[in-house]
Amino acid sequence: MAIASIYWISTALLSLLYFVSASMYIAKGDFVRKALGDLGYTAPLLVPFMIIVKLLGPVAILWHFNVALSDLAYAGIFYHLLLSGMAHLGVHKPKGAIPAALGLIFLVASFATQNAARELQSPYAPTAAVVQAIF
Repeated sequence: MAIASIYWISTALLSLLYFVSASMYIAKGDFVRKALGDLGYTAPLLVPFMIIVKLLGPVAILWHFNVALSDLAYAGIFYHLLLSGMAHLGVHKPKGAIPAALGLIFLVASFATQNAARELQSPYAPTAAVVQAIF
């Protein structure tokens, strides 16, 4: 499988995960507020902010018009997924951490292969030669 295919598939799956999650935050707001409250968060303040983040993060990665902004989106999504998974594990709900674990896999694959698939190169991602040697 070509490296560019790995990039586009992993990026599409990561974006889909975030867009579906944002849609759920919008459509099932009461359920989401209760679930976040169960995790110990102040949901009324967090939900609107997370909707914006869950929509703009993948857009910055997909659009890729600014490498620094795209790398910042990768970092933000990384920390969000890491903290989300840890929050679910912290309240002993490991099944709730599965989407975060999948998201981390998609994120690592997308970030690692972006320079092989994109014209604008990230200074932080591995070079295309390194990625091709690994895969």
